[in-house]
Amino acid sequence: MNGRWRAFLRLFAVQGAWNYERMLGVGMGYAAEPLLEDLGNADPARHAEAVVRSAEFFNCHPYLAGLALGATVRAEYDLVPGQQIIRLRTALCSPLGALGDQLFWSGVLPALIAAALIAVCFGAGTWVVVAFLLLYNLVRIATGAWSLRTGLAAGASVGQEISRSWLPKAARWIGPAAGFLVGLAIPLVGAWSLQWARDAQVAVAGAVALLGVVLSFRFRYTMTSVRFALGAIALAVVWRWTA
Repeated sequence: MNGRWRAFLRLFAVQGAWNYERMLGVGMGYAAEPLLEDLGNADPARHAEAVVRSAEFFNCHPYLAGLALGATVRAEYDLVPGQQIIRLRTALCSPLGALGDQLFWSGVLPALIAAALIAVCFGAGTWVVVAFLLLYNLVRIATGAWSLRTGLAAGASVGQEISRSWLPKAARWIGPAAGFLVGLAIPLVGAWSLQWARDAQVAVAGAVALLGVVLSFRFRYTMTSVRFALGAIALAVVWRWTA
């Protein structure tokens, strides 16, 4: 199967043709085209059907789209019935969307932003912005490469492969980690901007950070790091106005 690198690069633009009718479907079809070239030489009729299926409705987190892309392409080469492939695509939408949101939007992204803010409070220069961008994009690229590789290897059994992988565990633990870092960053930034003593900054930050961890474990599916951050900021504003 050729075209893996081209498909991988095209996945970075999977949202480029996003629309309400097919969501990521057109982008998925564009990314699938290089992977389906060999099928066109071996079975033109199957190739034509596969191209149409690859561009039908699909929606999930864009960073994990490679899992669905690789799995459905492998299923096409394995001559899995077309209706079964469509059901596979449909079944992958919700779990890949939820896992991706939990891992990136409620985990990795707020955790790295909070870490960058903490570094600034302790004297880091502008290099911390470069470090944040590099680290976040390295995680994103590595996850995308793993997703496509895993999907192509697993095919129709990709669901079982996902459940055995690092992905669910990482999504489960990144939330409390992000809650801790966000809880640490908010009071540190506030105290740093008010020029409090360093001991007071660390004490207040530690207390809020521990609260973030406790709430993340107690309300795992409702208290995300983003919600905790917004709540902490709101309480800080109220306290500042009433103090």
